[in-house]
This record gives sequence, structure tokens and C-alpha cells, in this order.
Amino acid sequence: MTKKIVALIFIAVFLALAFYLLMPTLQYGFFGLPWLLILMMVLTLFSLGLNRSTKKINGIGKIAALGILIGLVYALIVPLFSTWALFRSDDYRALIGEVQMGEDFSNHVAPISTEEIRIVDQAIAYRLGDKVLGAKPSLGSQAYIGEFTIQKVKGQLYWVAPLLHSGLFKWMNNKEGTPGYVMVSATNERDVQLVDNLNGQPIKIKYQPNAYFGSLLQRHVFFNGYMSTGFTDYTFEIDDDGQPFWVITLYKKKVGFSGEEATGVLTVDASTGAIQEYNIHDAPLWLDRIQPAQFIVEQLDNWGEYVKGYWNFANENKLTTTRGISLVYGQNNKSYWYTGLTSVGADEGTVGFVLVDTRTKETIWYKQVGATETAAQSSGEGKVQEKGYYASFPITYNINGIPTYVMSLKDNGGLVKMIAMVSVQDYTIVGVGNTLNESLRDYKNNLNSKGNAIAPSSEMSSYNNSSRVYRIGQDTRNGNMLFYIQLEGLENKIFIGSTSISNELPLTQIGDSVRVVYDDGGNELIDLMHFDNLNINTQKTEAQKRVEKKRVEKIEVIE
Repeated sequence: MTKKIVALIFIAVFLALAFYLLMPTLQYGFFGLPWLLILMMVLTLFSLGLNRSTKKINGIGKIAALGILIGLVYALIVPLFSTWALFRSDDYRALIGEVQMGEDFSNHVAPISTEEIRIVDQAIAYRLGDKVLGAKPSLGSQAYIGEFTIQKVKGQLYWVAPLLHSGLFKWMNNKEGTPGYVMVSATNERDVQLVDNLNGQPIKIKYQPNAYFGSLLQRHVFFNGYMSTGFTDYTFEIDDDGQPFWVITLYKKKVGFSGEEATGVLTVDASTGAIQEYNIHDAPLWLDRIQPAQFIVEQLDNWGEYVKGYWNFANENKLTTTRGISLVYGQNNKSYWYTGLTSVGADEGTVGFVLVDTRTKETIWYKQVGATETAAQSSGEGKVQEKGYYASFPITYNINGIPTYVMSLKDNGGLVKMIAMVSVQDYTIVGVGNTLNESLRDYKNNLNSKGNAIAPSSEMSSYNNSSRVYRIGQDTRNGNMLFYIQLEGLENKIFIGSTSISNELPLTQIGDSVRVVYDDGGNELIDLMHFDNLNINTQKTEAQKRVEKKRVEKIEVIE
């Protein structure tokens, strides 16, 4: 009798400890609990279900054996018929929802100023973050920088990452949490911040994905009302006030034991642990993502894989996503997952690309033959192959109404040396420059040289105007002097240019008559294509005048 009690206590303790450590989801479609119960039944069978003297299975053993059999059927047989694509291909294909056909890229991703284009990728953010952390050696020995995520904070793009415990002993000595997070501007390498206090109060990141016991983020959520709910994708985000949160996606299985579908989102205060649940449609606007990238890629791949059902071994009309997925921002600060679509077996060509709303999962497919991200990287690198630079993963922007890959060209030390722009539709159209403005001008010139091969969107028009300077100012961004000009009659626009556009910009004053050429996609900030101060008469040779005339004629487009 004493041995049975000891065995029962051992099984109960083992089950409780395994439940605490493994945190199995108590819901149909999840494997954790069935396998845990099977293991418990196996322990019961061998510790209580065998008669020591006769070596036969007793009543408890028979019940345990039956439990093992039922558990194996549930864990092995049921998933086979409820999940296998042979029986559920239509359900897998429908997971992404309705795929709408897009016509005008500008309807979702508006043209933007070069100041809003991100040139700092995740790898650069890590390097810059390590530098600011290294400035405080005592801090660097206690914590390390977690995963950077791109997000908008008060309308500006930042990479944000928490400081995390570097080990068990560091956590034991600092259980109240690590001191803050790191912010790196995605558009300005010089804007790097270690944020360790908010409104004069120290920030402590207590709940973390790699903490221990009750401070472990997953365990904190699990034991606070979410034992029977699937949750995943722990993303570190801050609200517009700088308050740090963990954003966690809630999901369910829609195709047997597979087919993950986001149903809502949790925010967990990284300092206090306060949990707030939202459905997809009432989540705060500062949340940049609800739909996990891995869900979207899998659902798009299923949509393309089962276009003609399961039995399609000839790969007829099959599509798949290209390598990598990126977060892009569109109209009204909406964020989208962007990825190309390519035919199964294709290497460098795409049949279009999709934008998937990161909150609602609304999916738009733009059908156009183009280049994959990998091909675009090779094209950008090839433009300056003699320098040996390598390209960051490209981000898609609306340039001149045309979908365009933008990427940084980096040296072996990871420093940004140049910027490349590559047309999604035709990766032979490449613009490179030491700055974004130089790259943009080179890219637009190459676009214009193609004539009507690539037609700009109707949302983007080019203008040639003469007016008087209403205001002028200057600023330094990324080490480059930029001039900001407002013109009479166009006070709702701010024109931006540098001396690479015209050496007359630094000499321009209020009241001067000027002539400008620019592309306008409806933005407040406009990049100048050409600038001429009519009040400044510099001596030029006839040959130079002819060259400048041809240059202006080349970039002008009659309205």
C-alpha cells in the first residue's frame, strides 16, 4: 500500500511539473496534452498496473492501457484524417481568404519622400544597438539586445528591441527586470537611443521570452487565463508614449491539427505583466502586426499549392511565395506583409506580388511579371560589382507610381556605402547613389530612358514650374546638407534638394525667381529633379547649356 501511495505521489508530482514546464494547450488540435496524458498512463501502467507477483496487468493497468490506446488514436489517427491535405486541400486553400486583384499599386502604397525610406536593416540595427550598449560596460555584462522589430512610433520608423537577461544567474540577480530597450531609426543611422526611463521613472523589462519561472512570458500568459487558447509570435513593441509591451497573437486550428488562424491579440505590459485582450478589429492603432508572418507565408503557399486540388503533380498553375517576407507601410499608416509570387520551379521571375494587411489579412494580388527579391539584390550588387558590396533584403516602395525595391549596399564591415533602387517589373532598371536622393535621381533617369516600357501610375505626375521663393531653410541628414523650399502659389508643398541637384541652392534667397522640375504623387514633401535660380547668372559654355537643356528635356513630362 505504501508503494502505491509513493507511486501515486510520484505520478502526480511528475504530471504537475511537466504541466508547469511544458504548458500544453488544453484545446482540440494541439498535441501537447494528449502526449502528456499518454506519458502519464505509461507511468501508471508500469508503476501501478502490474501485479509484481504474477507479472500480469491488473485493473488499473487495463485502464491505463486503454487510456494509452485512446491517446495514440487521438494523437496519431485522428490528425491523419482531419489534417491531411489529401482530404482537406480546399480548406487549406481557403485559409488566406478572398484574394483580390489589385490594379493600381498607389491605392495601397502611396509615393513617399526619400526621408521616409528605410536604409537601416535589422543587421545594421543590431550593430548600432551593440555600440550604444557597449558604451555602458556594466550593462552589457548583464543583458543583451533581443530581436529588433520594425514599427512606427509617432509616425517615424524605428527598429525596437528589448534588453534581455543574459543567463539564469543574471536573472536571479536582477529579477525586477532588465533596464529598458534600444531604438534605432530605420531612416537615420545616427538616431540610436537606449531608453531606460519614461517620464523620470526607470523602465524594467520583467516579463521576457527567456526569463525563468513566473517571469517567463509564455508561462505568465498561460497561467493567467490562456491555458485553452493558442498563442504565439511574441513581438516587442512600444506605444506612442514609449511604454513597452509584448504583442502576442491568439490563434486557433481550422484544419484539424493544422491551419493556424489568428483570432485576436494580447498586449502584455513588459514591466507590470498587465494583460489586455483585443479582437482583430478593435486593437489599438499603434499595433503594427496581428497576423504573424509565418501564418501568412504558409497560407499563401497553401493557396498556391492546391490551386487544382491535391492531385496536381504536374504543378499546373501552382504558385509559391518568394524567399523572404517584408513589412511595408501604405496609405493611412496601414502596414502590409509584402512577398512576391512565383510559379513553382521558377528561379528569378515572379508572376506578381501580394500585399496582406497585417491586421485584417485582406489580401491584394498585383499580377505583373517581375523580379524576385533575390534577383533584385543581385542586380543592385551588379551595378557596382567592382566595389564588392552586398545588398540588404529589399523593401518595396512606390517610386514614381512604380513598385520599386530599395536596398542598402554594404561593405564587408556591414557599413552602408550606397543605396540601390531596382524596378520590380524590370530588374535591369537600376539606380544607385551614395545617398537616397542620388539613387532616386539615377533611378528616375533610367526609368525615363526606357520610355513607355514601364508606365508610371496615373497617381504620379511630373511638373515644370517657375515661381518665386516663399521660404527656404536647410538641415543636415545623414551627413548631407538638404535645402527645403516653399514657392509662391505652392505653399502646401515643401521641395527638397541638395547641391548635387544645383550649386545654386545654397545661394538662393527669399524672393528669388526659380524654375523647378519635380515629380508629384500627392505628397507634402517633394524631391526636386532640377533647380535653376533665374536670378543667378553664371557663365556657361554653349556646350554646357546644350547638355543641361537635353537633361531637362529628358526628365520633363508634359502634363
